[in-house]
Amino acid sequence: MKKILIISDGTAGEHFIQRVLKTYTSENIYYVVELKSREYEDVNPARFKFYEFDPTSFYKLSNLLKMEFVQVIIAMDSQLDVENTIKNIKLVKKHLRVIVLNQWDMKNEDTDVVMVNANELLASRLLDYLPNVPVIAQNVGIGEGEIMEVLVPFGSSFVYRHIGVIEQKNWRIVALYRNRKLLMPSRRRMIQPNDLLVLVGEPAVLKSVYRAIKRELGQFPEPFGSNIFLYVDMNIVNLSTIKELIRRAVFAHKKFKHDLVIKVVNPSNIATLQYIKEFRDNNVVVDIEYESRDLRNTFYNDIKAYHIGLVIVSAEMFANYRIRKTLYESHVPVLKLSDRSFSSVKDAAIILSDNRDLEKISATIFDISEQMGFNLEIYNYMNEHQEEKEQVIEHYYNLATIFSKSIKVIKENQNPIRTLRQKDNFVHILPFTQKLTKRRIYSFLSTDSEKLYYKLDNYHQIFIPVQL
Repeated sequence: MKKILIISDGTAGEHFIQRVLKTYTSENIYYVVELKSREYEDVNPARFKFYEFDPTSFYKLSNLLKMEFVQVIIAMDSQLDVENTIKNIKLVKKHLRVIVLNQWDMKNEDTDVVMVNANELLASRLLDYLPNVPVIAQNVGIGEGEIMEVLVPFGSSFVYRHIGVIEQKNWRIVALYRNRKLLMPSRRRMIQPNDLLVLVGEPAVLKSVYRAIKRELGQFPEPFGSNIFLYVDMNIVNLSTIKELIRRAVFAHKKFKHDLVIKVVNPSNIATLQYIKEFRDNNVVVDIEYESRDLRNTFYNDIKAYHIGLVIVSAEMFANYRIRKTLYESHVPVLKLSDRSFSSVKDAAIILSDNRDLEKISATIFDISEQMGFNLEIYNYMNEHQEEKEQVIEHYYNLATIFSKSIKVIKENQNPIRTLRQKDNFVHILPFTQKLTKRRIYSFLSTDSEKLYYKLDNYHQIFIPVQL
C-alpha cells in the first residue's frame, strides 16, 4: 500500500479531495491534512485518514512525516502558506516528491517539486470547448497530441465511410462514440454524423487527419496542398500544344481559386517562354529552370516549397514512365490535360472496380465535381463481382444526399471504357495507385479498368492518391 499525503486549504483542495474519494484504486492510502476539517460523503475509513492542523507548523507536520509517504500533493489558497509548507517538508524529507497547485506562477528549482500551473490548466480545458479545435489528451501518453478526439460534422468527408476503407498510415481510429455510447471500431462499421472519434498516431499526422475530417466541399486541393502546379518539360511537350495547355491550366486555376505556379524545365523556345511569362500576376508564378539538374529532386522540392495540392501535366508527360512514377511518389493529385477543350467539360466519369479505392477518394471527387460544375456519372460493369461495388455505390448515394448533388449510376454489360470512348467530352477520375506506374505494355492483356486508363488518353483525367 502506498501512502500519499494531501495538504488542502480552500475550494480547489476540497474539490480535489472529492474527486480522489471517487477514484477506483484500492492500492493507495490517503492522509489528508486540512486547516479546517470538512464533511465528505462516502468516505472509506480504511483508505482515508483526516487531520486538522496548520501545515505551516513544523512541529505538527514533522510528526506526520515520520511515516513513509511516496508523494505529497499541496492545494492551498495562500502562496505564503504553500512556500512554508514546502520548506517544512524538505527539512524532514529532502527528496520526497511534492506536487503543488501553482496559482501564482511560483518558481522552484528543486527537481522533486512539480509546479502545476492552475492558469494553464484552466486555459487548456476551456480550449477544448472551442469549435473546430482538436481536443488533445494531455495526461495520457506523452501529452503532445498523439491522442486526439474529433467530432465528425454533418458535412464531413468521413461521414458514411466504412472504417476499413480509410487509409490509416501512422494513425488509427481506436474508439468511436455514438449517442454517448462506446462502439469499438471494425472494418465494416460506418462513420455517421456527430460520431466522436478517438485517434492515436503521430501528432503531425493527426493534425492533417483532423483537417481532413473537418473539411467540407470547396476546399480542394486541400488537404493535399494549397496551390496548383503546371509542370512543362519542353523536351517532351509538343511546342504547338503548349499555348492551349497553359490556357486550360489557367482556366482550372480560376475555377479552384488557388494560386498557380507554372514550372518550365528544359526551356528551348524563346517565343513560347515569352508567351508563358505574360501570364505572370499576383496569383500566377512563372518559374523557369534554365540549368540542367536532377529534375526528379527539383520536382519534389518544388512540391514542398510551393505547398502544391494539384499537379497539371500534358498527356505526353504523363505517358512518360519515369515522370508518371515521380508524380505517383509525390502523393499529390494529378490533372492530365488532353487536346480537347477543358472549359466545355460537363461530366465527370468514374468506373467501378472490385476494390474499394473509389470510396477512399470519394470526398475529393465530390469536391472537384462541385467546384468545376461537373455532373457525376458512375459506370458499373455488371459482368464483374458486385458485392464490393454495391457498398461503394451506397456510399456515393449517401454523400450525394449530404452534399445535395445528384449522381447517375450507369449499368453496363460491356466494358465501360468502350462506352466512354464514344462520348464527346468528359473528365475521367480514378485512384492514383501504384499499379498505374507500371509500363503500359504489362497491362495490355489486363481487364482491370484502372490499368487500362490509357485507353482514355484522348480525354482529360484526374488521378487522386488513395493515401491521406
